[in-house]
Amino acid sequence: MLSDKSDQFPMESIYENLLLIYYSGTGNSKRVSEWILQEAGKRGMKTHIASFHQFRPDDIADFKGKTLIGFFSATHGFNMPHSMLKFLFRFKLLKGSDVFIGNTRAGMKLSKLFLPGLSGIAMYFPALIMLFKGYRIKAMYPVDLPSNWISLHPGIRSKVIDSMVEHYETLTRRYASRVLSGKSVFAKSFVLLPLDLLVAPIAVGYYLVGRFILAKTFIAGSSCNNCGLCMEQCPTQSIILLRNRPYWKFTCESCMKCMNYCPKRAIETAHSMVFLLLLVLIAFVNPYLSARVTDWVARCLNHSAVAFETICFAFQWSVALIMFYLGYRVLHYLMRFPKMNKIITYTTLTTWKFWRRYRIPDMSAHP
Repeated sequence: MLSDKSDQFPMESIYENLLLIYYSGTGNSKRVSEWILQEAGKRGMKTHIASFHQFRPDDIADFKGKTLIGFFSATHGFNMPHSMLKFLFRFKLLKGSDVFIGNTRAGMKLSKLFLPGLSGIAMYFPALIMLFKGYRIKAMYPVDLPSNWISLHPGIRSKVIDSMVEHYETLTRRYASRVLSGKSVFAKSFVLLPLDLLVAPIAVGYYLVGRFILAKTFIAGSSCNNCGLCMEQCPTQSIILLRNRPYWKFTCESCMKCMNYCPKRAIETAHSMVFLLLLVLIAFVNPYLSARVTDWVARCLNHSAVAFETICFAFQWSVALIMFYLGYRVLHYLMRFPKMNKIITYTTLTTWKFWRRYRIPDMSAHP
């Protein structure tokens, strides 16, 4: 059982209230927020916790006195998810309050060594948003819980997951004790700053393009019984029923909640479609577009390198999005036919037993 190592810190707080808003797919950010909430409860603070899509201003109408606001989110493509960023841009309650920003990122474990993930701009950009809106940034804190991006890799073994969750619960409670006591906590968020800045362009590319492509890779395989759980629990309401089968819209943010929580393990990533479309794009479409853009820039813009790169990027990624959209519509249509459904399902990596799913285990020793 996990010992409560936060007891070594004073149990006082300079705040009367704690508001925690989180974005979570498979429970990482929600669990971290609950750990922090429990520490606030020990100090007698009035607390409220909610997912970003369920929060209502009336929920904190009874808050009196000084409030600490926390925003905790999963990391998607080295950035905060689009819908959570939209929530922050609209947020205007309790102006002037202290704010802390946190993120869960893909940590790993090598033997007994806990390895950090990368945040990219997942904390810095939200912190700037809130700073410009008139809030005081009190702390930023990353938590290296296991990655849930099952589209890209199998889930981590349960023994390793349990070890990581126990380790980071202890560290998170220590962090919470310091922040609730009025201390500023930034050290850990800047340790990997050079690497975070290095992947910042990837964060921008993912936000502008990559998230839309990933949204068009999810399918419901042959074991889907149309229970509707994925549609009901999707935090961005991005799954609809089309031709009597689940269909993922461009608004999907790849939080992996549907894939990891499906009781039938029916939700897959269409790896075969992805590999085929990428092959066509890399081998044929992009070279053709590059040649055409080169000719046009040479004739009209005097061989401008900047113009070439800008136009090429716009054309190539626009065509890629169109191809993935059309390819996904064809794939979704073919999934109606039982034989094609089975063929497509068996060409996904996620359908095989070794490709484990992930959800955070409930190991907390605290009420």
